[in-house]
Amino acid sequence: MAIIEVTNLHKRYGDTVAVDDVSFSVDEGEIFGILGPNGAGKTTTVECVEGLRVPDRGTVTVLGHDPIQDRGELRQQVGAQLQESRLQDKLTVAEALDLYSSFYRQPADWNRLLEVLGLADKRNTQYRKLSGGQKQRLSIALALVGNPKIAVLDELTTGLDPQARRDTWDLIEQVRNSGVTIVLVTHFMDEAERLCDRLALIDSGRIAALDTPAGLVSRAAQEQRVRFRPSAPLDDDLLTGLPEVTAVQHSGQQTIVTGTGNLLHAVTSVLARNQIVAADLRVEQTTLDDAFIALTGRRLDTE
Repeated sequence: MAIIEVTNLHKRYGDTVAVDDVSFSVDEGEIFGILGPNGAGKTTTVECVEGLRVPDRGTVTVLGHDPIQDRGELRQQVGAQLQESRLQDKLTVAEALDLYSSFYRQPADWNRLLEVLGLADKRNTQYRKLSGGQKQRLSIALALVGNPKIAVLDELTTGLDPQARRDTWDLIEQVRNSGVTIVLVTHFMDEAERLCDRLALIDSGRIAALDTPAGLVSRAAQEQRVRFRPSAPLDDDLLTGLPEVTAVQHSGQQTIVTGTGNLLHAVTSVLARNQIVAADLRVEQTTLDDAFIALTGRRLDTE
């Protein structure tokens, strides 16, 4: 059941079109990802969903409400972790949660949130003394303290170290499992692939594709790569002559063979016939990054 419906959304800032005819829906209980490079229109899109910006045209419905006309009601049901947010430096974790919970009719037990988010021992710590990961956990707690049905999380793990990012991903999965529908805005491929049930790829204000991560990958899975380090000099012609092989490249001591069909068997058979051992052999699967390139014509980290 769709609880967010976005149809032909358009938003312009002066001569710049930020969102151009975007349409998608979000089903109850899923983690819906909006993936794209910086400046693609991701944040503007979710700000229209949250009622923070007025679309120039198109329609947005959230839990059956208009985000602009019913803004007060939706604030009781939609929690938001903004891309950029900051609290007063001397405000403690407990004071922040107590303050925010007072904004809602039926707030969550924020003491329980502290336990779940691993902040119980930081309840009396001032905001300025929290680490980056702890600040992100607090921002999640503030987004959830109103007991929302939907949580919008914008660039959740930007600036976090790898361990803090993985810990945050675990938390998001716990939140979804508690019954909260999540809209996740990100430009991290691994984050989207790990967390999202479905993804909208946004590029230059338009949706390039909308599917599950596996579905998007399958669209680009026309070729595969076999990477190895040959034990002896290898004539590239032995490989390029194979019907399964489309390209042979070299990276240091490694050989990278790209192709289709039963590529691995074809390559290893040639190596065996020539008494060459393939050290560090691995088959590289098509990734979400490959899918983004195939569907948009450029890498995600390209402005």
